[in-house]
Amino acid sequence: MHAADRPAVPTNLLIPAQNGQPAEADGSAQPQQPAQSADRPDPVRIAPKVLRHSVRAQVLEALRAALVDGELAPGEIYSGPALGERFGVSATPVREAMQQLALEGAVECLPNRGFRVLSRTPRALAELAEVRALLEVPVMLRLARTVPVGTWESLRSAAHATAEAAAAGDLPGYAAADRAFHRAVLTLADNAELVRLTEELHRRAQWPLPGAPRVRRADLVADAAEHSALLEALIAGDLTVVESLVREHFAGAH
Repeated sequence: MHAADRPAVPTNLLIPAQNGQPAEADGSAQPQQPAQSADRPDPVRIAPKVLRHSVRAQVLEALRAALVDGELAPGEIYSGPALGERFGVSATPVREAMQQLALEGAVECLPNRGFRVLSRTPRALAELAEVRALLEVPVMLRLARTVPVGTWESLRSAAHATAEAAAAGDLPGYAAADRAFHRAVLTLADNAELVRLTEELHRRAQWPLPGAPRVRRADLVADAAEHSALLEALIAGDLTVVESLVREHFAGAH
């Protein structure tokens, strides 16, 4: 089946239309203006802050989730207009989001055709795991020696979030929670470039291999349990266990 004719993005990831109309492609949804009384002005009050969400950013996050979930399949070609129709937006924010994914190494641009999701090999995943270990293991060992126990305790909610997503079988949700946990740990190193680089590598490690079966809920639950175990080892300052858990976690990352 041609990629443009089959569902590419789950309907629960689509951006809702604004007031019955598709969201504007200029990057932001227009907020509704509150009705005013014809008899007297509204009383003076502090208005809640209006949040303006970028359509492009919403499309990008939905496409990232679809990549993790396998809805955008390796080797398949997707057109901007076809995906835009499913999102209820023009092709412009979809193309912009796809160009960002191309920079991240997830897709390649095909002139006058669309975007092909790139395929990877088990060797590529192993290389990502090796690079992540080279970056993160030394940092976590240093943090285990220097970070106060109370700070580690504050990360329990981040570890719990991964367990909740795993228990629900929510693969995209688990991927996001997994990155958030690692980001919270590495942020303690006070090195923004380290956080940025490891986040990029982590995201790339979460894209499935061509033809790979969907990750089972049991595997997600086991993976999430490693976060709690790592946190306990960090609290205890057990460097041997910290290093072992981090290396094993990368080797079996989902």
